[in-house]
Amino acid sequence: MGTLNERVALVTGASRGIGAATARALAEADARVIITHRDSAAGAREVLAGLPGEGHRIVQVSATDSEGLSAAAASVAEIEGRLDILVNNAAMTRVVPHGDLDALTDALFDEIFQTNVRGAFATVRAFRPLLVAGEGGVVVNISSLAAKLANGSNIAYCASKAAMDNMTMSLARALAPEIRVLSVAPGLVDTELTRGWAPEVRNSMIAETPLGRLTVPEDVARAVLAAVVDLPMTTGVVIPVDGGRPLGAATKVHTF
Repeated sequence: MGTLNERVALVTGASRGIGAATARALAEADARVIITHRDSAAGAREVLAGLPGEGHRIVQVSATDSEGLSAAAASVAEIEGRLDILVNNAAMTRVVPHGDLDALTDALFDEIFQTNVRGAFATVRAFRPLLVAGEGGVVVNISSLAAKLANGSNIAYCASKAAMDNMTMSLARALAPEIRVLSVAPGLVDTELTRGWAPEVRNSMIAETPLGRLTVPEDVARAVLAAVVDLPMTTGVVIPVDGGRPLGAATKVHTF
């Protein structure tokens, strides 16, 4: 891995899980890291305290608040004077069985899309001037294997991540050559959310994963760092971090 010395990175929804691990990985690579949260101040402070290096800070803003994002961008312009890396990690979901259409209410459906899709777009829109002004900005959207398999916490979540991957391609085309845009798509991640799932569900996921374990937040963080540092000619793609899960069915095929 290369160094991100003097680079500034912003990670949305970084008070726990993938966002926290990504913030740490970027800080360990010498970037100055800005972590955002909507309503998780204690978690954000804990993450901040654990980051190596100096110059890191917290910004409280929701991905669904376009005015707040514009204010956050103005703050970064004033304090850091630049932004080189934007990681769109902020997301929301709720477990709703795919067959229970009535439980996936209009309000929940809209909230998922507002956060996971519109929020990511609005964040890019707000920070685009800073990303363009530097030496080559990078946007990494945290997607999900659910976008490909249509099998996740609920139908709207799966659709929102598919929309994010499509948007990644559109943004990569629209913002090139100044800004690269990529998605990183983990499989089932070992986080607070998934630890609450039924053991048989988690175990079945592991059994269907060729590499034999769940993805951990640090796996995703390493993929983000690789996308930023080691893939300078890559844009508009989805990088899977899923242990080969889509190949799971193939492991059951007998050859003769």
